[in-house]
Amino acid sequence: MSRSRLSIAVALRRTLRPALLASAVAALAACAPLQPDRTEAPVGRARLVLPDAAWKDLGVVAADALPSPFRGAGLPLETRAAVLHDAQGQVLAAVLLQTNATNHPRTGAAWQTDCPREQGLLVDDRATSPVRVDCLRFKRWADQAGWATQQHPEMMRWLQAHKAVPARPYSHLSYRYGTEAGAFVQVHALADQRLLRPATRSNEEFLHAGVPARDWSRQVADAARLSTAMLDGHFALPAFPLPVPQ
Repeated sequence: MSRSRLSIAVALRRTLRPALLASAVAALAACAPLQPDRTEAPVGRARLVLPDAAWKDLGVVAADALPSPFRGAGLPLETRAAVLHDAQGQVLAAVLLQTNATNHPRTGAAWQTDCPREQGLLVDDRATSPVRVDCLRFKRWADQAGWATQQHPEMMRWLQAHKAVPARPYSHLSYRYGTEAGAFVQVHALADQRLLRPATRSNEEFLHAGVPARDWSRQVADAARLSTAMLDGHFALPAFPLPVPQ
């Protein structure tokens, strides 16, 4: 090997070694356990990862709390719930995650694919095929006129029985995703409006006040959709856009 080529080889080794070391460190970090300030709980084939330790895991939910949207039998689902309290113990939010109980695939799944629009709701229907469901719905004033109880009576009875319904005006998010192969995930969340909508003091602030809730809702949908493609079903609930009220 010529002297010039030898010099180039030595220089490459010096350059690549730090890069390889950095890659190894990054890989180890990716495999590291969750930080102690995050709550994680298994649910069926998935892992529910909550934003911080202030959340309390309520465990597996009774099967009738969230009826299956699958038309027919033979697709077992599992649901888990968690609740968020403030420093005084008041309920700020609750979330329920439902997904496949196992990793066993199922072809030709038939879903209730409707994603109804309704006045006063943000509705985002991304289903492009009759064999898929991809439905996001967000209701800002979910506690008014008994809307949440009328729409989801079984879920609300379960949450009320476990004292997991926010006391203040709350919003409701529901997201449902299912594929023909039987992959399924469903998320329901009730959240104190102070976690999603900032206080407004001008017309301009009022016009933009709904943006945080809209963006958070879509982040939840993206995280849920992605979880069906993860080997461990990792579903990391996005943190609320506004800090927890003190």
